[in-house]
Amino acid sequence: MKKTLSLTLVLALSAGLLAGCGNNSGDSSGSGDGEKRVLNVCSWGEYIDPSLEEQFEKATGIEVNYQTVPSNEELYSILSMGGANYDVIVPSDYMISQLIEEDMLQPLDYDKIPNFSKIADRFKNLSYDPENLYTVPYAWGTLGIIYNTTMVDEPITSWDAMFDTQYADQVLMINNSRDALGIALMDLGYSVNTDSEEELRAAYDLLATAKQEGVYQAWVMDEVFDKMESGEAAIATYYAGDYLSMLENNPDLEYVVPEEGSNWFVDAMCILKDAENVDEAHEWIDFICSTDASLKNMDFIWYASPNQEALDQYPAYYEETYGEPLDQELYEIMAAPQSVLENCEAYLVRPVETRTLYNDLWTELGIIA
Repeated sequence: MKKTLSLTLVLALSAGLLAGCGNNSGDSSGSGDGEKRVLNVCSWGEYIDPSLEEQFEKATGIEVNYQTVPSNEELYSILSMGGANYDVIVPSDYMISQLIEEDMLQPLDYDKIPNFSKIADRFKNLSYDPENLYTVPYAWGTLGIIYNTTMVDEPITSWDAMFDTQYADQVLMINNSRDALGIALMDLGYSVNTDSEEELRAAYDLLATAKQEGVYQAWVMDEVFDKMESGEAAIATYYAGDYLSMLENNPDLEYVVPEEGSNWFVDAMCILKDAENVDEAHEWIDFICSTDASLKNMDFIWYASPNQEALDQYPAYYEETYGEPLDQELYEIMAAPQSVLENCEAYLVRPVETRTLYNDLWTELGIIA
């Protein structure tokens, strides 16, 4: 298969970039007053081709300080406590709605983002930003089950596997409240956007019972890579693009969007309201959503781009780059077809009362991040 960069190298590059993060502030006007132009970006782990940062820095002279967080909830916690100096963030759809609701984002100047025209219409004016004032989509995909075919007796097709005692101590549950409770809701046949306390408590009970019965080896975010690649666990729930990265290191892994349906998500680039480097932020967003950058990024992170040209060109790009055709099954895991998406729901931001209930139930579960 394709990538020659090892996970160790990626982590080393990320660590080097993180070492450069701090309280740097730049001249957002780039007026030539002698200050170094900088940009502070916060996104998810394993979610960008590091060479794009180098390419952007060489092209613009803007130093990119790139930091990561493991979940939307942790990102929100950092932002709400005022403990970050990020300019660009890349939250998921439902969290974007909350940040807009709480006046934490600034409207974008789309005249400074001409490559926004390359974003497919189906990724514009979505529920989290219906007027397209604050966001440019970055990547999209599905949540599903990853399992090791050498460690389970038969193909997995249902969310039931995440709660099944026959897999005791072999299951990795995702360590964020929206996904974990959402998985339980889907297994019970409920909407991931329910506000029903009865349904949410039923989802909590399903998770709590499985936890008590020893089903879960661990509650994980990016730790899932090492555990699934090394065969430490048999089953996990995580995101399609990350599965394709894991597959590079363990060909025994399979991915399925369960028969009950799942979540499909869009992560998007936003500029925080108190960002110090606004011009630099616009330059970065425009660069990242260009077709060339989107192709390179898709090839590295295995997540589908919302840039329609990049989506259309990627199979040919892959074949030209690697000298072999792209496996259609893998492409449809990365860029799920409409037939799969029709059985999925996007997370929508919930009322304050529901968000409070999520937090209370998560606390009751006693999961330590």
